[in-house]
Amino acid sequence: MSATTDRRIFSDTLAGYVTYHSPTQHRFGLRTSDGREFTVHLARNVVSRIVRNLGDPYQDTTSRTRDMLGTGRFLFAYGIFYEWEGGARFEAKEITFPEESRGHYVFEHPNWWVQQAAAIADFYLRGQFPDGKFDWRNYRTHLTLDGAHLPEHAGENVRQETDTISRLVYGLSTAYLLTGEDRFLDAAESGTEYLRQYMRVDDKQDGIVYWYHGMDITPTGRRKVYASEFGDDFDAIPMYEQIYALAGPTQTYRVTGDPRILQDIDRTVALFQRYFRDEERGGFFSHIDPINLSPCDDALGRNRSRKNWNSVGDHAPAYLINAYLATGREDFAELLEETADTIVARFPDEPDSPFVQERFHEDWSPDRTWGWQQDRAVVGHNLKIAWNLTRIRALHDKQEYAETARRIGEIMPPVGSDQQRGGWYDVVERRADADSGIHRMVWHDRKAWWQQEQAILAYLILAGTADDPESLRLAREAASFYNAFFLDHQDGGVYFNVLADGIPYLVGTERLKGSHAMAGYHSLELCYLAAAYTGLLISHEPLTLYFRPRPGDLPERELRVAPDLLPPGSVELTRVWVDGREHHHFDAKQLTVKLPESDGPVRVRVELEPVQMRLRMRSEFDGGTAHVRCGGAVDGGELDKFRRVLGEVMAAGPQRVEFHLSEVSEMCRPAVNELLVQRTKAGLDVDFVVVGAVLPEVREALMATDAFLLEGEED
Repeated sequence: MSATTDRRIFSDTLAGYVTYHSPTQHRFGLRTSDGREFTVHLARNVVSRIVRNLGDPYQDTTSRTRDMLGTGRFLFAYGIFYEWEGGARFEAKEITFPEESRGHYVFEHPNWWVQQAAAIADFYLRGQFPDGKFDWRNYRTHLTLDGAHLPEHAGENVRQETDTISRLVYGLSTAYLLTGEDRFLDAAESGTEYLRQYMRVDDKQDGIVYWYHGMDITPTGRRKVYASEFGDDFDAIPMYEQIYALAGPTQTYRVTGDPRILQDIDRTVALFQRYFRDEERGGFFSHIDPINLSPCDDALGRNRSRKNWNSVGDHAPAYLINAYLATGREDFAELLEETADTIVARFPDEPDSPFVQERFHEDWSPDRTWGWQQDRAVVGHNLKIAWNLTRIRALHDKQEYAETARRIGEIMPPVGSDQQRGGWYDVVERRADADSGIHRMVWHDRKAWWQQEQAILAYLILAGTADDPESLRLAREAASFYNAFFLDHQDGGVYFNVLADGIPYLVGTERLKGSHAMAGYHSLELCYLAAAYTGLLISHEPLTLYFRPRPGDLPERELRVAPDLLPPGSVELTRVWVDGREHHHFDAKQLTVKLPESDGPVRVRVELEPVQMRLRMRSEFDGGTAHVRCGGAVDGGELDKFRRVLGEVMAAGPQRVEFHLSEVSEMCRPAVNELLVQRTKAGLDVDFVVVGAVLPEVREALMATDAFLLEGEED
C-alpha cells in the first residue's frame, strides 16, 4: 500500500472549551462536551467572529482571535483534519465565539430572543403577504429559501394545510407577546378568523368542533379536504392534526381573550374526549376513521387501535398549557395531569432502551413495527417530555415528574447529541448496535431546527428550576449551536436542517422555509420561552409581555399574564401599563391584572420579575435626563448586569444622569469604579447626580471619587 493511501483529508467542526493556549506554537487545546481533548492548530489565515443575531451586522474578531482564546471559553472551530500513518493534525480555518467575553453568552442578553422573534415573524409576513395585506386566501404552505411563494403551477402548492396556518398564527401571536408590534397580532387575528371560517366544522348537534385537513385554492374556487392525505395518516383523522389546529387560535386567545376561540377550544377538547379517548385503558388513540369516528375501524389499517407520542404528549405544548395560562381552569389542569401521568407510566423504557417508547397498541403493549418508526427514537420527543413534565410539575408537584425529567436530561446527551461538533440529532435506533454500542442514525446525521429547540428549552427549564449547573452547560451548548448555525443572515428566518458540521443543508423540501413541517412555530416558541426561562429563572432579568384584550370579554375583566408554568412563587408582576398609562390594579403574586371598563381592545404591557432577583435596575428618560433606579446588591455577582444597563444608558447620550440608589443595600468597589469610568467618558457637560437617601457607606464611596453631585448640593 502506498503512502498516499494512508492519508486522509476532510473538513469538520469541533465544539468545546479552551484548555490552554500556546501563542508561540500557534495552537490551543479544546475539550469537547464529553471530555475528549483535541489540539487545534491555528492557520495563518484563520478568521474568527462572534455569533450574531438576525438583523445584526457581522462581528469580525479576526484581529483579536488569539487574545480571545482564554481558558474555559466555549467556541466552534471549523477546519481541516489531516491524517496520515502515525499522525494527525487539525488546523482551524474559522472560529466562532458564542460568548462576547468569557462566560457571557450573547443569547443571554435580555433582548436577544425578542429581536430574533421580530425578525423571524417579519420574514414570514413578508413571504406570505408581500403587499402588507393579511389576506390568508393568498397564504401558501410552501415558501422558498428567501421566503417567496412557489409558482402556482407547482401542483401541491395550491394546498393550504390547517396545521401549518395554525402554527404560523401561533408564531405571530407569540411575536406580539414579546414585542407588542401590532402587525403581528393583526395578522394572527385575521389568520384565526380564516381558520374558523374555512377550516373549522362546528357540529352543534354533537357539541364538538373538528378541523379539516386543509383546503385547495384553485382558479375555480375552494375544495375542502376532510380526512388527511398524508401517507402516514391517509384517509384518517389523526389526533395530532386536531391538536395543532388549536395551537395558533389558543395563543391568539391568550393575547386577546376572544371568547369565540375559547368555545372552539372547549368543543375540540370535547372531540378528543368523546372519540379519541380510551375510557378503559387510558390515554388517547392516534387516529379515528372519518366516517364512524372510531379508533378501531378496520379502514384505519395500520393506524387501527393505536396510540402514540403525539396523541398523548402534544396536548401540553401545542395548546393545553396556554389554555390553562389564559383561563386558570381546573379542567385544563386536570387534563394536563392526566397526560403527564400517562407519559410517566407508559413511555420510559429503561433498561431496554434509554429512549422512550413512542408507539403503542390499544393495550399499551409496544408497537415496534409501525411504518417508518419501527423501533426508532425521535430524539426531540425525549427532550420534549423532559421539558413539559418540568412545566406541568409547577402545577402538579409530583416527584415522579421531576425524576422522569431529570433522568431523561441525564441520559440523552451521550445517545442523542453530537458531543464533538455540538447540536442534537434527529432519528436514531432505540437499541444500540451490538458491535459498536452506538445508536445508529436511521437516515442521516443532519440536525433539524426543531430538535435543537427541544434541547434548549428542556435544559434551560431543568437548569432554572433545579439550579443545576450541568443542565445550564448543556442548554448553553445547544443554544450556541443553534444561534451559530441555524440563523440565515442572508435570506432571513432559520434553516430547516444543517449538516453534522453546521453547514446548512439546502436540498429538496429541506431547502424550504415553509413546508408541511415548518411554519414559524418552533422557532418563535423557542424565542418566547428561551427569553422567559433565561430571564426569569437563570440570569434574573425582568420580562416584558404585551396583550390586547377586550376587557368585557374576560371574566370580571381579569387578564392572566403568567408567562409559562413556572415554579409557584418564583415570579411576580411588578408594573403594568394600560394604553400607555401606568396601571395599579393588579395582583403581583397571582399575576393578574384588573382591567378598566372599555368598549374596545386595550393595549396592556406588563413587567414580570423573578422574586429572587438580587439586583433590580430600571432606566427611563425624561428629555435629556436619564433616570437609573437600582435596588438590591450591586456586588460581584451582579456587576455584569450593572455594567450592561449603565452602558446602554450612556450609549443614548444623556445630558444628565440621575441615580436613584435609596434601595441599594450594597455596592462593591468595582461598581463604583465602573461609575467613575462612565463619568469620565461622558465628559464635563454631563452631570452625574445621586438622588435621595443613600446608605452611608455607599454615599461615602461615591463622594470620595469627587465625580458625583448630591441632589440639593449642585452648583
